[in-house]
Amino acid sequence: MKGGTELKTSLSARAMQYVFAYVFMLVAIYPIVLMIASSFKTNMEIFSNPLSLPQSFSLDTYKKLWEAVPFGDFLLNSVIVSVTSVVLIAVFSAMAAFYVSRFSYRWTGLLYFYFLVGLMIPIKLGIVPLFLLMKNLELLNTLWSLILIYTASGIPISVFILTGFFRTLPVELEEAARIDGCNHFQVFWRVLLPLIRPALGTVVIINFISAWNDFFFPLIFIQEEALKTIPVGMMVLFGEYETDWSLLFAGLTLSALPMIGVFLMASRQFMEGLTAGAVK
Repeated sequence: MKGGTELKTSLSARAMQYVFAYVFMLVAIYPIVLMIASSFKTNMEIFSNPLSLPQSFSLDTYKKLWEAVPFGDFLLNSVIVSVTSVVLIAVFSAMAAFYVSRFSYRWTGLLYFYFLVGLMIPIKLGIVPLFLLMKNLELLNTLWSLILIYTASGIPISVFILTGFFRTLPVELEEAARIDGCNHFQVFWRVLLPLIRPALGTVVIINFISAWNDFFFPLIFIQEEALKTIPVGMMVLFGEYETDWSLLFAGLTLSALPMIGVFLMASRQFMEGLTAGAVK
């Protein structure tokens, strides 16, 4: 009797968990569905029936978007900046985390603390020195100004995540590889790097979303229309007296697709990276 009662309680608790998960999923997905549906509506439909489905599904709004603004340039610039920044962050952070976690020198602790300081100081506080630095390097109004800033700002949190993950890997793996004749780089590249894919997935998603959605730095460092990224380029759709909301929702939908794709491709590694420390 007692076992049956415990089983019923367990099933009830599990059912409540599923109900809560599905409700949370609907709450999270509904704004995305509403955004996509609104991109197929006219302004009149959006204001008259904001929560309803569009009367007809036509791609006219998306065609109009590409004619109204150079959205292709904005999209390409965002892809170049985000992908390049993420690749540089992943490469340098992985090597730095490997060094910090696997080599014991007197300065190793200070080096790790140096990266942690980067987490404590908001990079936006240094906007004036950054602007002067980019001006002296003749990088103003270039995509490299954004790439360097995103790379520098993303490395501290990435080193912190990857260092913690490296430290969970058994040292015996490296010792066995060195017995087989591997040097430091081969141990890093062939043995340890494949094992930290969950943590790398976490790093990629966090930094890609941060670079893709950033509005502040492109607004400061990019003035040429053809070099603007999506968040800044979409500002031209906001009129002084009138805004075409259907175009705006179409642009938001197209700008969200790459982020959704990246998350779907790296979601498994992302979840494993978040839970790996607790499991181990």
